[in-house]
Amino acid sequence: QVRVEEYGGGLVQAGGSLRLSCSASGSIGIVYDMNWYRQAPGAQRELVATIRSDSTTYYTDSVKGRFTISRDTAKNTMYLQMISLKAEDTGVYYCNAEVQRLGRSDRYIYWGQGTQVTVSS
Repeated sequence: QVRVEEYGGGLVQAGGSLRLSCSASGSIGIVYDMNWYRQAPGAQRELVATIRSDSTTYYTDSVKGRFTISRDTAKNTMYLQMISLKAEDTGVYYCNAEVQRLGRSDRYIYWGQGTQVTVSS
């Protein structure tokens, strides 16, 4: 079994900061790409940022320069530091991780349950 959990959501004023965490635990062999997604009310889930196993990163245009993704490989944990938050950053933030379980050769994507981020204007 593999479990992925997000932490750190909350309510913040526009211009403020939040730091999200995402941890993968369980029968983990290797964690490959880790991703942050978000879903605003009435909208589709969108990819916000990616950090690959070689630590290269990707950001969607709307968060470039404001969000920073990082990971602690030893802890199977990923972070999203968000600054200069805007009302349009509001949504449920989900993380996922591509995991190869111990003793297995195949990989699966595991999702967390999501954490709410609300930015008041």
